[in-house]
Amino acid sequence: MARLPRLILPDQPHHVILRGNNRQAIFYSDLDREYLLATLAEAAGQYRVAVHAYVLMDNHLHLLVTPPAADALSRMMQSLGRRYVGWFNARHQRSGTLWEGRFRAGLIEGERHLLACMRYIELNPVRAGLCVEPAQWSWSSARHHLGLARSSLVTEHEMYWLLGNTPFEREHAYREFLEQGVPAAEQAHFTESVLRGRPVGSDAFLKPLAVDHAAVVTRRPRGRPRKAAPDVPSNDEPGARL
Repeated sequence: MARLPRLILPDQPHHVILRGNNRQAIFYSDLDREYLLATLAEAAGQYRVAVHAYVLMDNHLHLLVTPPAADALSRMMQSLGRRYVGWFNARHQRSGTLWEGRFRAGLIEGERHLLACMRYIELNPVRAGLCVEPAQWSWSSARHHLGLARSSLVTEHEMYWLLGNTPFEREHAYREFLEQGVPAAEQAHFTESVLRGRPVGSDAFLKPLAVDHAAVVTRRPRGRPRKAAPDVPSNDEPGARL
């Protein structure tokens, strides 16, 4: 099956995932993680992509970003992937690919789903059993949003600012939001959407997109389409068998 084209829109948030080839580790040490974040910051700055949230896992990473142009996200990810793999291979005396093909990306309706996507991303280490609370994982944006550390990589989204009038109010409200956890249906929806490149949004958000991007927006059942049942003439119709 031909892969679907990516739906990348300027000035709209997107959920991005980049995975290691065959689920192999993409980090061997904290120094690797530090280098990737530094490289991400440089690439994001070069292409003016706002990074709202991130998490580095052992064999993949998640980002929540807003690109200023349709090609800015791809350019940023290409720069990040190329530079990190070259450095990683040289440092660990290896060769060959590191990534599982191209990155995956799904458009997010900011007003309705951005904070939920942030929560999904920053609770990844908790779901994986790497920590009990998201603030215990140093390699995500959770500590920034909870006021425990400042990250120059993170650009706080407008929806985060609407949580309160002061930093304390925003951090407190977001902490309570994280403590609610991610409902199972919501988790499955975000996972499937980013892996399949489907946008996440309300019907009002998706309907206009379907006009020009029906292949990406319209959900179709998996597998081959069912064959239509042949018309069977009734006994009253000409040609019906008796």
